[in-house]
Amino acid sequence: MPTFNQPKGFTLIELMMVVAIIGILAAVALPAYQDYVVRSRITEALIAGSAAKGYMSEAFQNDSVVGMTNAAKSFNATSINERSSKYIQDVKIVEGTPWTISLIISATLNNGIPIALDGSKINFSPNVQGITPIPTSVGAIDWACTSADDETATARGLGNHPIPAVKPLPTTYAPSECR
Repeated sequence: MPTFNQPKGFTLIELMMVVAIIGILAAVALPAYQDYVVRSRITEALIAGSAAKGYMSEAFQNDSVVGMTNAAKSFNATSINERSSKYIQDVKIVEGTPWTISLIISATLNNGIPIALDGSKINFSPNVQGITPIPTSVGAIDWACTSADDETATARGLGNHPIPAVKPLPTTYAPSECR
């Protein structure tokens, strides 16, 4: 009785199919991962820039809108080295109504943020009970964050949420709170 040898291993076609499938998965996953990495670095920039929010909130609690105006002037007078970080070129606060804090993104070859995003802006705007603070405002500040869109701030019922007029950060790279 003749014996029939079963083939062992995979055929060339089967191996090529597996390589093609892996290539397709990599082509889809890599851009999504790169966007995720940039978004995480932008989030880190927001954390670094949050000192200005604390500074303004404390000024409002201590001296209402007069305190906010004085705090904005004081903050803007500090050295740019104190206001910048690896991912932030500068942080500026409008010295009066609406006291918007603008974070200006720094993109270099070494920090992993695409050069096209250099100078992009994210705004934080103070709201007390859903509107811009006024001298009679009472309560805690709720911050609206906007990039190229203000969907989240609008959905949260925050009336003071200006979108950056010049080079807003694209929503692709903005954290969900700032879309």
